[in-house]
Amino acid sequence: MDELVAKSPCAGLLPLEIGAVRVEEVDLGVLTTIAPYAGQAAATSDALKTAHGMAFPGANRMTGKEGARAIWFGRDMALLAGPSCDATLAVHAALTDQSDAWASVTASGAGAEAALARLVPVDLRAATFKRGHSVRTLVQHMNGSVTRLGPDSFLILVFRAMAPTLVHDLKLAMEAVAARG
Repeated sequence: MDELVAKSPCAGLLPLEIGAVRVEEVDLGVLTTIAPYAGQAAATSDALKTAHGMAFPGANRMTGKEGARAIWFGRDMALLAGPSCDATLAVHAALTDQSDAWASVTASGAGAEAALARLVPVDLRAATFKRGHSVRTLVQHMNGSVTRLGPDSFLILVFRAMAPTLVHDLKLAMEAVAARG
């Protein structure tokens, strides 16, 4: 009988370093979408703050810190990344475990912004897309999420099945940026 072995979405594909950009797979822990029921947005935010120490993020924002983040994930939805979602939130919001659904990587380094500019149709320059800003957008042709973690660091999420494509597209963008330098 074959033995099944769990693998991460980017197993064998990362890390990757080209020029001044490094891409690494990150384990964000448990991923849970939180979608407040009608009229329960404030109560959901209060419950999230009580249970996990962070408010429900506003549009295009992230709250929390490394190990426990709430990332805006679309209209009336956030992605809790890190801890298991406290069950008390279920009174105010629909909770869905997304842990196996997403590939998560960080792109960091002096050329990360320039590499992502080749793939994302959003202005990611630090002057407009500051630390803690997040956007649901296309990453090349894939639906994804991009969040600025620091001056030269971004968190990128795409559907798990798209992990090899994400790595391929990032590699091409990184090579193009490195060739310019």
